[in-house]
Amino acid sequence: MQPSGKLVAIMLFPGVDLLDVTGPPEVFSLLRREAPEAAGYRVVLAASTLAPVTTAAGVRVLPDTTYEQLAAGRIDTLIVPGSVEADHDGRIRAVTDPDVVRWTRALAERSARVASVCVGAHLLAAAGLLDGKRATTHWSTAQQLRTDFPAVRVDADPIFIRQGDVWTGAGITACLDLSLALVADDHGEAVALRVARQLVMYLKRTSGQSQFSVPLEPVSTTRRMEELRHHVAANLTAALTVPDLAQAANISERQLTRIFKTELGTTPAAYVESARVEAARARLESTDDTLDRIAAACGFNTPDTLVRAFRRRLDTTPTEYRQRFHHAPPAG
Repeated sequence: MQPSGKLVAIMLFPGVDLLDVTGPPEVFSLLRREAPEAAGYRVVLAASTLAPVTTAAGVRVLPDTTYEQLAAGRIDTLIVPGSVEADHDGRIRAVTDPDVVRWTRALAERSARVASVCVGAHLLAAAGLLDGKRATTHWSTAQQLRTDFPAVRVDADPIFIRQGDVWTGAGITACLDLSLALVADDHGEAVALRVARQLVMYLKRTSGQSQFSVPLEPVSTTRRMEELRHHVAANLTAALTVPDLAQAANISERQLTRIFKTELGTTPAAYVESARVEAARARLESTDDTLDRIAAACGFNTPDTLVRAFRRRLDTTPTEYRQRFHHAPPAG
């Protein structure tokens, strides 16, 4: 029996990322267990026809309804997932099928709230729904979003961004964070935290938390960028200013800034701070070093600077992070 509650419609199309489709319903379904008194959600999957849709993972998904049928009524939340393909150089690009874009625009007009998951932001942008708005997407396609849609203010750092009734989420598992934020918007933070615990999401991340994690960065497409990254990792206690990095790479400051933007979708300063935060995280998890020692070892100079960087990047403090994630080294 289909549950009652707010109507959440998730768009389906060939090649769609499977987790983008299945992640949000898992979050919404747990609301019924954690808050049975709440109205909850009624989730439907919509496609151009009722035929099974083959996702990027090769798994076939059966739609509940068609776009045309869905457009005849009102939608509380429209979720737009994404799809990618590799070009001839092996670079990942978001796919914006014209027919899917057309239906995205039409269904958004019937929706009280619209949310994109991962590279679904490209579909929202192509439909004109992000013009003049700040938006995020998976870091790997952020530069494409900037280039293809200059009217969109792309911020590749946060895991999700809300602009009025339009939400955009970052990559892959950030769909869970976005979905939890939607639950919190509808039912309050306390309920959302109960759902997060059931998902074994130890810390419900806020929109300000960065999706940028230095160890997870891909191998760069240029040797120069790889050398710069290694230089940063090996010299965290150095100044690492733009002039310092430009000198180390033997390039101009303007060229350095352009390389970071093109290759990693960020600025040199933001990258350096992220590298230092990652190093500090590792020490907080695996050592009993004081904050003074960690700050000095990771290039923050003072504990206050370390705390500010943690708040900016992780929306928590070093002390709170250590309490949650510290693990003692094995004995012997």
